[in-house]
Amino acid sequence: MRLRPFRLALLAALALLAVPALAVAQEEAPAVEERLRLVEIAADSIWVVIAAVLVLFMQAGFGMLEVGLSRMKNAGAVMAKIFINLGIALLMFWAIGFAIGFGDGNDFLGTTGWFLENNDVAATFPAYAGSLVPIEGQFFFQVVFVAVSLAIVFGAMLDRVKTAGYVLFGIVYAGLIYPIVAHWTWGGGWLAQDGFLDFAGSSIVHLQGALAALAGALILGPRIGKFRDGKAVPIPGHSMPLALLGALILLVGWQGFNGGSTLAAVGVNFADVIVNTNLAAGAGALGAAISSLLVFKTLDVSQIGNGLIAALVAITAPCAFVDPWAAVLIGVVAGLSVPPLVIGIERLRVDDPVGAVPVHGISGIWGTLSIGLFAVSGRADVEGLFYGGGGHQLWVQFYGVLATIGFTFTASFVLFLAIKYAVGLRVTEEQELRGLDISEHGMFGYPERFIDVPGAEPEDLPARSPAPAGASVAQAGSESSEGTS
Repeated sequence: MRLRPFRLALLAALALLAVPALAVAQEEAPAVEERLRLVEIAADSIWVVIAAVLVLFMQAGFGMLEVGLSRMKNAGAVMAKIFINLGIALLMFWAIGFAIGFGDGNDFLGTTGWFLENNDVAATFPAYAGSLVPIEGQFFFQVVFVAVSLAIVFGAMLDRVKTAGYVLFGIVYAGLIYPIVAHWTWGGGWLAQDGFLDFAGSSIVHLQGALAALAGALILGPRIGKFRDGKAVPIPGHSMPLALLGALILLVGWQGFNGGSTLAAVGVNFADVIVNTNLAAGAGALGAAISSLLVFKTLDVSQIGNGLIAALVAITAPCAFVDPWAAVLIGVVAGLSVPPLVIGIERLRVDDPVGAVPVHGISGIWGTLSIGLFAVSGRADVEGLFYGGGGHQLWVQFYGVLATIGFTFTASFVLFLAIKYAVGLRVTEEQELRGLDISEHGMFGYPERFIDVPGAEPEDLPARSPAPAGASVAQAGSESSEGTS
């Protein structure tokens, strides 16, 4: 009993010593929470920006694909188009496109956030109100999507379109046409309110690009010599290795395209999205190989590459909403369809050198509709037809596709028609025969193929007569390139 006062005193002393520690812990708790929040912001931001860089690298993929599938005399012009269109997309989407696509406004388009100005992100860009990624990071991710969509447009118009034509079209497309359709879903517009789903852009990015490509190809008409006696004549690209390299670069970029569309890294499983993306791509390449054997009686290399890309396009909309087995099925159907669709497009007398319409258009439609078939609860807030969800989601996906087709094709067709009659859309016959490298840009992508180059070894040059004295480089190119295809 005599020890009890001592024990009480000891406990009292320990309690007094603990009070400052508890106070410090209470003060540090908010600081710890704030640090964790900053780490989460950093993780989300890093992933979104890295994903955007991967998507930006897809411009190299489109460049190599289109260079490989175009003729040698137009190789430099293809790369010029890539750079000019990228510049247009960046500036136009910064100035007005992002505001129209993602700014606060009405069900049809946004009306706030011009030139990326905002004092209150939640009020200016309500679509990103819940995101931890700074609005600049979100803009960067979205603008490289615009550049992809715009790159698709002119793949179907290779070898014959004037520079002024694609510049004028690119300004309106990146600044107005694309953002309006993006606002309908990703900006919280009327399709989003109806429950329409497109995770990463089968319809918003790829179908729109293909629709504009179809409109442009119809107004331009086919390349010289493409159709003879009512039949399509193959005009092979000059480098299949470059074309297939382009397809592989696109596959790499697609990891950011689909995976980054989670718009976050913390609390989401973007690896799941990436697995579905790659399963579909592999199935698409194999599907196109099988279809090529059936249709062409040979393993057409370009069709295999296009099958892989078609599958990537198809899985882009449903990649976060379906199980892996459905991703494989979606991909293989897209791949199988490419060879017969390429033939079908040619029978309609549409000259599409890279297959943009079937690869990005038909596959974009298929992928968007597949959500209504294969979406599974747990991955999506809805269930597809094959999971007992009925036909409602399929119907919503269907009329969302119809709305996209109606608006984008009509707007693009009218715009291309206006450009045709205002400044001209197609180069002259003489310029097309010379090649766009020399007629539009004043230099050759492969100079040693067309003109005598000082220092070149004679055995590296094809047999040709030297250019006459006083002849211009353009004249020399005209004489050399007319027979090149």
